[in-house]
Amino acid sequence: MPSITVSPNDHRHYQYLLLANGLKVLLVNDPQATLAAASMAVNVGHFDDPVNRPGMAHFLEHMLFLGTEKYPDAGSFSAFINQHGGNNNAWTGTELTNFFYTVPVSVFTESLDRFSQFFIAPTFNLELVERERHAIESEFRLKQKDDIRRIYQVLKETVNPEHPFAKFSVGNLQTLGGDEALLQQELLTFYQTHYSANLMTLCLVAPLPLTTLQQLAQTFFAAVQDRKLQKHYPDVPLFSQQQLPCQVHILPLKAQKRVSISFNLPPVNQYYRSKPLTCISHLLGNESAGSLLAWLKSKGWASNLSAGGGLDGYNFKEYNISIQLTDSGLSRLDQIIAACFSYIKLIAQEGLSPWRYQERANLLQLAFRYQEQIQPLDLASHLSINMQHYPAEDVIFGDYRMDGQDVTQMQALLALMTPENMRIQLVAPELETQQQAAWYHTPYGMQAISPQRLALWQHVDVLSGLQLPAPNPFIVANCVARPHQSASPVPSIVAETAGYRLWHRKDDEFHVPKGHLYLSLDSEQASLTVRHAALTRLYVEMLLDYLTEYTYQAEVAGLSYNIYPHQGGITLHLAGYTGKQETLLALLIDKAKNQDFTQQRFDNIKRQLLRSWHNSAQAKPISQLFTALTVTLQRRSYEPLKMAEALESCTLDDLYQHIQQFYQRIYLEGLVYGDWLDSEAKILAKRLQHILSLFSKPSEESARELIDLQHKGTLMRELAIKHPDSAIVVYYQSEIAEPSHMALFSLLNHAMSSPFFHELRTQKQLGYMVGTGYLPLNRHPGMIFYVQSPVAGPRQLLETIDQFIADFNYAVMQITNEQWEATKEGLINQIMEHDANLKTRGQRYWVSIGNKDYNFNQRQQVVSTLETLTRADLIKFMMKKMRTKHSDRLVLFSTGEQHQQQAPLIAHNMITDLRSFKINAHKFNA
Repeated sequence: MPSITVSPNDHRHYQYLLLANGLKVLLVNDPQATLAAASMAVNVGHFDDPVNRPGMAHFLEHMLFLGTEKYPDAGSFSAFINQHGGNNNAWTGTELTNFFYTVPVSVFTESLDRFSQFFIAPTFNLELVERERHAIESEFRLKQKDDIRRIYQVLKETVNPEHPFAKFSVGNLQTLGGDEALLQQELLTFYQTHYSANLMTLCLVAPLPLTTLQQLAQTFFAAVQDRKLQKHYPDVPLFSQQQLPCQVHILPLKAQKRVSISFNLPPVNQYYRSKPLTCISHLLGNESAGSLLAWLKSKGWASNLSAGGGLDGYNFKEYNISIQLTDSGLSRLDQIIAACFSYIKLIAQEGLSPWRYQERANLLQLAFRYQEQIQPLDLASHLSINMQHYPAEDVIFGDYRMDGQDVTQMQALLALMTPENMRIQLVAPELETQQQAAWYHTPYGMQAISPQRLALWQHVDVLSGLQLPAPNPFIVANCVARPHQSASPVPSIVAETAGYRLWHRKDDEFHVPKGHLYLSLDSEQASLTVRHAALTRLYVEMLLDYLTEYTYQAEVAGLSYNIYPHQGGITLHLAGYTGKQETLLALLIDKAKNQDFTQQRFDNIKRQLLRSWHNSAQAKPISQLFTALTVTLQRRSYEPLKMAEALESCTLDDLYQHIQQFYQRIYLEGLVYGDWLDSEAKILAKRLQHILSLFSKPSEESARELIDLQHKGTLMRELAIKHPDSAIVVYYQSEIAEPSHMALFSLLNHAMSSPFFHELRTQKQLGYMVGTGYLPLNRHPGMIFYVQSPVAGPRQLLETIDQFIADFNYAVMQITNEQWEATKEGLINQIMEHDANLKTRGQRYWVSIGNKDYNFNQRQQVVSTLETLTRADLIKFMMKKMRTKHSDRLVLFSTGEQHQQQAPLIAHNMITDLRSFKINAHKFNA
């Protein structure tokens, strides 16, 4: 058996197995896991769709969940997983389909029996064939106004039509139409023609001995049929000669200006041991001083750049340089492309020095050495896919492996980055277009690039101001985690004065030389009014943009940071290797205090932010309702379009004035967690306290007010959203922010989620986006029901939801004691799932601080309550909170364009003036 290369920081044990039927299996013993997981990757995707049946692979993925000979009930697999507190999903790509799930270890054996039947004896029930193609139609319609899908379809129509990438991948009622019995037969034929054990890779992760896992794999998957299939995709190029070079224009729905300069390369997966493109992307995508992006920003032509994305597959690699343009950048397209070729030339001349390759290799080696663990579900999915790409010994190490520089490889790839081998894809409003893409109706145009323009880019010089990055000063040469034990099992306060509190805990479990610093700055000025909130958001965006050149090298070296606004102020989060964290923090504080924003950058970032807020009106209806929920209920959350309206007239001087007022009075709360000693945290606390005292006075923590829905009955708010679908969100709120109600709401959601999904989506076919969710807001537990529907208006949707809730009491009464206890145990396992890594643990601590859970034991309190809850308790709770249509709740909805003629949803208690409602409503103060 091959020896699998494993990180020194990995506590798991691995075994590779090849079953007699050709199925490749990776077994992972994870002694720390509280859940088990399985994932199957199949070397089948939409490239395999029959020409007359686009979407067949995707349709088959859906159908495999809906019954097998051994377990014929549709929805029984998902119900089993959900009841036990696990979750499951699947996706279909170009050449791969991936199925994955997680469950408690106690039911792992039974889950594998159910899961393996997908690949042994699915039933493809005739009635469900008809039902599920409507689900595919709903999924298709859901994304019809999604610019990513719309642009992707244009790409499909502008490649070689003989290449399988050109096929429509999602499927809909039209492509999957016709007689259902015929479609059922075609489905079976497709399954038998493409699903074979020798094309599958399985990964099992559990806290079980490898011998036990081997027995499970053998018992349940040996019966998967080996049809000895070979992949035979057509050996045709992705782009024909007429399609290179060319320029494609695409009209988006959302306001955006973006250009992608792409090059047609051969497949590069076979170079994974040396990763030549990784080094090229590392230089092209650099954002520090002298980089391509920094140069474009200095001209005011671009605000963002990424290099290295694009499509890749069995015989192609499309390499992308994607640039977000400013308004002036759009009119300077030829100069921007010239600058790209200038930087490529600079890389060819000076970028192939061995030290540059070694620097990148060292960073990957360091990342592998201190590889942080991920949850069993993510691990199983990731490794089952890696098994399709790498030999067994490299399934873990392959992503990190850089054995040595191959200059010839790099030169060969750079030599293909030429104007003659280029496609320009320009996405912007008001471009000239001549065609409309199928399925998504995207207006686009495609034209050859004139010889005169090509000549501009064929012989460029290296432009003044462009330079390759210097050696990275943030790389930590010999970082080692300190063995010191933590003085406390949870974070404790290391410094506290008026307006200031810092928590700390030394990690003694994950043994990585990394830390997480969270610093939250509360200011009454942060979101006092919609204008204040808009200026705070603009300040954050300006700061992030301003800091990029100074901090990019730190990010590359594994020191990341983020700054984000919240209801009461802003939060800074630093993560990465502790050796240089204080250096980065000092740099961030210094630059944040001495902002030197230019008028040009102010204009560009403001325009970008306004565009983003205006684009929110183009989001999916259900996404807009989710945003509206927090805006309606949180006193200091505001609608995106109102924020845009308030920001429109703001000047750079207004921003400076706001920043000054923001920092006048500050409340700071922070957490230092990871490889930080107690003494180091105390020194940091003093330093931060001193810095704060230089420019700010202490303040109280900002109020986080939440609208109290008690005694309101059914409150309704309608949003005017232009979309064919209708959507609804029904929210129930707990008036008590205590573990007892957290337990009740989370158990109710856990018990309801699977049957709600099955009844409204699978049986009633109301839409693709259907679900329930446990939703705490400002520490108050709550629960939502949501549906986005292409077939029903909001009135019918609310009636269906109310009927489901009314009937659910009976469903709870009918389940056995064993099922009830299994449901509770599943939720408890979910809540108490072991933190996989330092990041997850740090996030949990920080959320606890935000929730004022200062003993860090809220989840244990919730579990203690759950253990004692009976079915009678849950029914009583439902009767009290949801017994009638007049219960206290908030209903948000939008009426789809195709449902305008249906009976409208109206109520006596409608919110028509949101501002007035929020000012006058009684509020909880969190």
